[in-house]
Amino acid sequence: MKSSGVLLASTDHLQMSCRGGTGRNYSLICAPIMGKSVDQMLIEIGKAKAGGADLVEVRLDYLNSFNPRQDLKILIKRSPLPTLFTYRPKWEGGQYEGDETQRLDALRLAMELGADYIDVELQVAHEFLSSISGRKPENFKVIVSSHNYQNTPSVEDISILVARIQATGADIVKIATTALDITDVARVFQITFHSQVPIIGLVMSERGLISRLLCPKFGGYLTFGTIEAGIVSAPGQPTLKDLLGIYNFRQLGPDTKVFGIIGNPVGHSKSPILYNKAFKAVGFNGIYVPLLIDDIGKFFDVYSSADFAGFSCTIPHKEDALKRCDEVDPVAKAIGAVNCIIRRPSDGKLIGYNTDYIGAITAIEDGLRGSHTTNNSSGSPLAGKLFVVVGAGGAGKALAYGAKEKGARVVIANRTLDRAKEIAELIGGQAISIAELENFHPENGMILANTTSIGMQPKVDLTPIPKRALSSYSLVFDAVYTPKMTRLLREAEESGAIIVSGLEMFIGQAYEQYERFTNLPAPKELFREIMAKY
Repeated sequence: MKSSGVLLASTDHLQMSCRGGTGRNYSLICAPIMGKSVDQMLIEIGKAKAGGADLVEVRLDYLNSFNPRQDLKILIKRSPLPTLFTYRPKWEGGQYEGDETQRLDALRLAMELGADYIDVELQVAHEFLSSISGRKPENFKVIVSSHNYQNTPSVEDISILVARIQATGADIVKIATTALDITDVARVFQITFHSQVPIIGLVMSERGLISRLLCPKFGGYLTFGTIEAGIVSAPGQPTLKDLLGIYNFRQLGPDTKVFGIIGNPVGHSKSPILYNKAFKAVGFNGIYVPLLIDDIGKFFDVYSSADFAGFSCTIPHKEDALKRCDEVDPVAKAIGAVNCIIRRPSDGKLIGYNTDYIGAITAIEDGLRGSHTTNNSSGSPLAGKLFVVVGAGGAGKALAYGAKEKGARVVIANRTLDRAKEIAELIGGQAISIAELENFHPENGMILANTTSIGMQPKVDLTPIPKRALSSYSLVFDAVYTPKMTRLLREAEESGAIIVSGLEMFIGQAYEQYERFTNLPAPKELFREIMAKY
């Protein structure tokens, strides 16, 4: 049952139109069970139950040894959750390499012994369903599935595939494709929303993650949530813990607004934790998701509906995002980069803002004021300081602009000197290469601000500047916040400098973004409480 929908202007443009509805969540969470023995599977099923799963998918092809009648009886009888049995052959991405007759016999036996669902591949579905005709228990369901590990076909081709699956007599249609680009997911959303039969539509890989998270919004029958991170039965599966604890899966429905962080990479971001927990705490009907995007223009062309309502923007898309916006706030235009995009409800236009400089500059000023190293009590403690910005991307531009506005003398250091010169000319500063930083100490008491990803997980051993060069700085700021204590900050602290974590910038810029997303005041104390735990 669906009460809100997807209307596509063409096969390339995802449009959604809310048609009222209750917003009730009809999507289930299924935990894949991949134990090597029946005992191990029973332990995993118990964990799935404790973790909040609605049902379990028992992957028989993972068992090291399998006695069908004995093992199926035990698994069905002792499972505290409804059971879905899958015995996936190698030719459809599974582990089973044995006799086909024995494989299908085992699935028939699972049905007879009381399984709630079985999953059978399209290639053998006609034969299988014919063999159980007239013998199906009343509440038993057959899922007929098709997996594409290469790509996501066109809407037309997927529609044909769904019709083929329906024609087998399937109770539930399952299609799993692979995302080469995040826009591939839109085609599966279109199919799942418009399907007239129960349908599972999933897109594998990290670029397909939103297909799993937004399942309740687009009418998917179920999504998969793993018991442990990294132990997956298909690429890109989130954990039960993340689905329920971060993405508020049970609260999602057709009318839920979608927000997200645009970046590449994006998996490290703590933004989904912060915004989703805040949304839940205040009862705001939204979800905030990671959006691994290669081409930002293509993304906005496809996800052009009002329900994709707002976005944070991070490396490397901040400058391209500005070009893609219909309107840009004057400050963001002056900086030349946006990190916050709002889709205006009245006309669907994209409005770009820059909140980076507010969060970072305020955090740096607070650090200086707290140190009592300045006598400038009335103005900014940055006034007159030599402010060295490492990096010439969107965040670098924002900090250079913000420091200049506060009266600092700005130096831009970048791997590519020409890029540093562009910003220096824009704001009236000096440009040097990163290689020159090691010997750049014209005065003591300088400010250093790293805006590059150097030192970010997983490359935590890297730093943009050697420790011996840090003695000339009174304060060092690092925009990286995963990890919170980077090598740069650790070595700066050892060198006697005040340090300001990127977490301070992250929280500061998030206040304004949250207010633009929700039209509600930012719960500042809640933000700090959330981030203190992660």
